Amino acid sequence: MFENLTEKLNSIFKKLKAQGRLDESSIAQALKEIRMVLLEADVHFKVVKDFIESVRVDAVGQKVLESITPGQQVVKIVHEKLVELMGTTSAPLKLGNRFPAPIMLVGLQGCGKTTTAVKLAHFLIKQGKRVFLVSADVYRPAAIQQLRILGEKIGAGVYNRKETHDPINVCVQAMGEAKRNGYEIAIVDTAGRLHIDAEMMDELKKIKELINPSEILFVADAMTGQDAVNVANKFNELLDIDGVIITKMDGDARGGAALSLKAAIGKPIKFVGVGEKTEALDVFHPQRMASRILGMGDIVSLVEKAQATIDKLEAQELEKKIRKNEFSLEDFRNQLIQINKMGSLQDIIGMIPGLGKLRAIKDVTPDKKAISRIVAIIDSMTKKERLNYQIIDGKRRKRIAMGSGTSVQDVNKLLKNYAEMKIMMKKMTSKGGLRSLSRGIFPFQ
Repeated sequence: MFENLTEKLNSIFKKLKAQGRLDESSIAQALKEIRMVLLEADVHFKVVKDFIESVRVDAVGQKVLESITPGQQVVKIVHEKLVELMGTTSAPLKLGNRFPAPIMLVGLQGCGKTTTAVKLAHFLIKQGKRVFLVSADVYRPAAIQQLRILGEKIGAGVYNRKETHDPINVCVQAMGEAKRNGYEIAIVDTAGRLHIDAEMMDELKKIKELINPSEILFVADAMTGQDAVNVANKFNELLDIDGVIITKMDGDARGGAALSLKAAIGKPIKFVGVGEKTEALDVFHPQRMASRILGMGDIVSLVEKAQATIDKLEAQELEKKIRKNEFSLEDFRNQLIQINKMGSLQDIIGMIPGLGKLRAIKDVTPDKKAISRIVAIIDSMTKKERLNYQIIDGKRRKRIAMGSGTSVQDVNKLLKNYAEMKIMMKKMTSKGGLRSLSRGIFPFQ
C-alpha cells in the first residue's frame, strides 16, 4: 500500500533534512518535486494544487526558516496537511434508531460491492449487530449466489429473492422481511454498470426513495485513481452519498484515490478494503494513513490487529518458551498462522516505523504461499519431530517432503532457518540482546 508514493516522498525529505538551512527557493524546489510525485500517484490535479499551496503557506514561515531542524518541520507540515486532506478524523456509520437501518452500497461494476457488503456485514456482526444482506443485482445471478454463500459463512441473514426481476420490489420486500425477523441492519448490494447511465441512476434513486437508507456508501476501486473521483462526483450529485469505501487498497502502490476523494467530493472515506479475506476491511483513520504514507508506520493499527487475532495467554506462554529457549517448530507453525490472520505481511511491516524502508526486509519477506508451504512441511512432521528438530535425519526429511508436497531442499532450508532463528532468539533474550539481534540481521547498521 502506497509503496511508490512513500519511497518517492522519503527521497525528497531525505534531501531536505540533509540541508542545514532552508530558504524559500529550496522549499519551492521541494514542493515542485512533491507536486510531481502526487500527480504521478494519480492524485486529482485540483487536489494537488490546493495541497501544495497549503503546505507552501506554512513552510515559508519564520518557524520553519529559522528552525534548527527545518527539514523535520517541513515533514511535520506535510503530515498535518495530509491528515487534513483525508478528513482529520475517522467517520463512523450513522445508523440512527431505525430497525432495520438500511445501508445502500453503490458503484460501478467490478469495484467490489458484493465482497464489500459481506466484509461490512462481518465488521458489524463482530460488534454484536444482527445483519441482513440483500442482493438488488437482479441482472447478475452469480452476485446473488456469491452473497448467499459468503453471507451464510459469516452468520448474516440473506434475503432469498422471490420470483421478481424488479430490483426495486426486491428491496421493498427485503426490508419487510428484515423487520419481521428483527434484524438491526440491512445492507443492500445494488447493481453496477460498466459506466454511469441514466437507467442505472434512476433505479438507484427509486431504491433510495423507497427504503430511505441511513447511509449511502459509494464503493471505489483504489486502482482507478482519479477516475474514482469523477465517478464519485456523479453518484454524489444524483444520490447525495454519505461516504466512501475504497477497495483493493492493498494492491495500490500509488494512493491517488485515497488522497483525492475526501477533498474532491467533500464526503468522508469510512472504510478501506485491504485484502481478499472477509475480515480485511479497516476503519479509515486519516492520521494513521498519513503516517503510513510518509513511512512513519502505524503502530496503533498493528496493536489493534494483534489484539484481535492473538490470544493474550498464548502470547504470555510463548514469551516464557522463548526465554527458556524452548521455542519449538510447533510454536513456530502456530505463530505463522496467527500472523497470516493479521493480513498481508507487507502490510504489517508497513505499520512498523522505519522497517518498511529497509531493503533487507523487503528482500526476505515471505509471501502467503511461502508461509503455507512452511506450515505444510511442519504439519507433515510427527509431534516428536516438531518438539525436537535435531532427530530429523535424511530418511525423515524425505518422508516429510513427500507428505507436504515439497522437496527435501525445502525441508532442509526450513530447518536451517529455524535453527538460526533459535540462535537469534537466544541473543534477543540475553542482556543487550536487541542490539545484538539487530547486528545479526542487519550487519550494515
